[in-house]
Amino acid sequence: MKTIVFLITVGVGIGFSQDPPGQPYASYWFPNELLAWSAATDPDAPYNRSGIELSTRTYADTQCNIHATTDQGGVGVLSIMNPSTSNNPSQGGTGIDVYAFNYWQYVDHLTFWGGSSGEGLILAPNPGVIDAGHRNGVPVYGTIFLPPVAYGGQIQWVWDLVQKSGSTFPVADKLIEMTEYFGFDGWFINQETAGGNAQLAQDLRDFMLYIQNNSDLEIQWYDSMVESGGIIWQNALNTNNDWFFQHEGNLISDWMFLNFWWNETGLQNSASLATSLGRSPYELYAGIDVQANGYNTGADWNGLFPSGEDHVTSVGLYCPNWTYSNASSHQAFYTRANRFWSGANRDPSNTDTTHPWKGLACYFAARTPVTSFPFVTNFNTGQGYHYSIDGEVLSELDWHNRSQQDVLPSWRWIAESGGTALYPEMDWDHSYYGGNCLKVSGALNTSNETMLYLYKMDAEIAPTDSLHLAWFADSAGQTSGMQVAMSLTSSPDFYYFEDVDDATQAGWNLFKLNIGTFAGSAMAVAAISFTCSTPVNDYTAYIGRLGVVRGSVDVPDAPTSLFVDEFNQVNDTLGTIRLQWDHSSSDVYTYNVYRENIDGSRTFLWATPNNACFVPEVTRPITETVTTIIVEAVSSEFGYSSTAGTTITWETTGIEQEQSTGQFFLNELSSNPVTGNTTIAFSLPLTGQTTLCIHDLSGRIVEVIHKGEMLQGCQTVLWNTGLLPAGLYVYRLECSEGALSRKCMVL
Repeated sequence: MKTIVFLITVGVGIGFSQDPPGQPYASYWFPNELLAWSAATDPDAPYNRSGIELSTRTYADTQCNIHATTDQGGVGVLSIMNPSTSNNPSQGGTGIDVYAFNYWQYVDHLTFWGGSSGEGLILAPNPGVIDAGHRNGVPVYGTIFLPPVAYGGQIQWVWDLVQKSGSTFPVADKLIEMTEYFGFDGWFINQETAGGNAQLAQDLRDFMLYIQNNSDLEIQWYDSMVESGGIIWQNALNTNNDWFFQHEGNLISDWMFLNFWWNETGLQNSASLATSLGRSPYELYAGIDVQANGYNTGADWNGLFPSGEDHVTSVGLYCPNWTYSNASSHQAFYTRANRFWSGANRDPSNTDTTHPWKGLACYFAARTPVTSFPFVTNFNTGQGYHYSIDGEVLSELDWHNRSQQDVLPSWRWIAESGGTALYPEMDWDHSYYGGNCLKVSGALNTSNETMLYLYKMDAEIAPTDSLHLAWFADSAGQTSGMQVAMSLTSSPDFYYFEDVDDATQAGWNLFKLNIGTFAGSAMAVAAISFTCSTPVNDYTAYIGRLGVVRGSVDVPDAPTSLFVDEFNQVNDTLGTIRLQWDHSSSDVYTYNVYRENIDGSRTFLWATPNNACFVPEVTRPITETVTTIIVEAVSSEFGYSSTAGTTITWETTGIEQEQSTGQFFLNELSSNPVTGNTTIAFSLPLTGQTTLCIHDLSGRIVEVIHKGEMLQGCQTVLWNTGLLPAGLYVYRLECSEGALSRKCMVL
């Protein structure tokens, strides 16, 4: 296929403050727009596909909290994964900050929440969220949001959704086609637009039944519309809305999300009605709105989960992304998320507290997708300040990419000790693979030996299996202070221990232990014990990998037919790339994309489990005219294939050489970001024709501030930024001596 090259002549410097050119975005539509969609005509479609099948998971037999259940109820979440419906990057991007949800072990399904009357009503989840969910065995849903009239809703849009063609529902057919192409699991339907009637309500019911009969997609329905067509929240399942759940023996929606104003009596009645319809009461999710107050939200927990009795229904959490959106920092997000899910004691096995919010781990046992070996985790959260591969930092770029999130520890954190236990946490300063690792620190001595329980499993061991652990040492010969520990499903409370060898080198060390003697048995728990005969007051362990490898590390087949779909050159040293290739014939955990450097080394660019990849930043030394791009397949055991290669060709424009010299300069704005009026200051070496323009990131001139003759020397020009939409812009000064550009953010 022909390589397309776009040259965008805007000197913005290295890095982008908003999404770079060529960026693919998650898809969204109004109903009639969806009818015109096809994967063949959507240029972003290949970049919006999930590359990971839904994993199988289990509760297994190892439960840590006596209050938590494995057979009653569950948790559904509706999360705002990105700030808006539009401009939602498909495969992550530069910068570390993103809502990287990572407590999948407690969740039944996650809805990628969004949609708006101004952007689009039907929102497909981006592949990063699908991939992370699927790796953990969690289905991911898109949203069909039909908003209240007060928020721009139009009843015609609801009629458009359920329009018929003979005995078919064309929009439903497109939903099925699109969902199966992108690889997610179902839809949350939120119909809150007033003005309907009984016919519209019946059509919506039949629309859902049509999807059930013609696909394997799952549907969750929001308790808002009643069978007469009005919007009257019932806060319960009752005879006014039950035909959206079950009708004449037909399953209409797999789950129903009950509005937030439920009470104990209403829940009990809802559960009884569900049972009488032949459905489980745990297919009802009683809503709790945590968007504003998170774990300080009041809720009738005893009404939902009465002490000593069966759960009444499941629970639905609206916007648990509060843990991220209200956090003051990256670290604060992880602290809040742990408090939200594991409880006030930072320990899912001990959720006793006087605070009303005990954490979801108090009510629900963790599930695990580790049901077979091999299994390897690098504790990668899907974001970082750098990117490492096998202990070598190959990129210094801040990044987020939820597709790269590993299965994280089942329990965060259970650290048992007779003294003051060591402190486990995630660390983003070190990494063996990806952007972070597990850090365990504190004073280590014989009186506070610490057992850190990490993963529940239910996976049979084979004769060739070996346990791998990567850890960081300051110097060769350093004592690890660690023992790997595991238990078997036949006796999950009995542990086998093996000392981790002293370091053979400074930096990352890879310890391997043959566990084939346990072949035929299934591993129940993987843990690490910390013990040391000589006290270490400032002990710190960085653990970058843990897993079980079967035989020799698998080396997958290489991808084939690699080509550049699009190359956007921004200036003389910076560009973005769209790449595609054919999948490896082997099972693949992810693909790594690199640029080959002049000295033969590699710079990591991006990764995806899909076969289409957007590279948000590629750079070159100014002397290089052709850059080689290579792609390798990575197995689940982190073996690497041979590479497929292609090239990009750069044009040289001289933009990068535009520098302030002598009396020719362009000042930074005194305040950046800027709002309202600001002053642009500069100096001209000679009197002459001068142009001062504002460009957007595509290179388009959006405003001419000055064009005409100007005198030599220092000048100032007033710029009213209120004439432009918020975003990243470049102000560019041109005169007979050359041109200078600087970037700014307009709020």
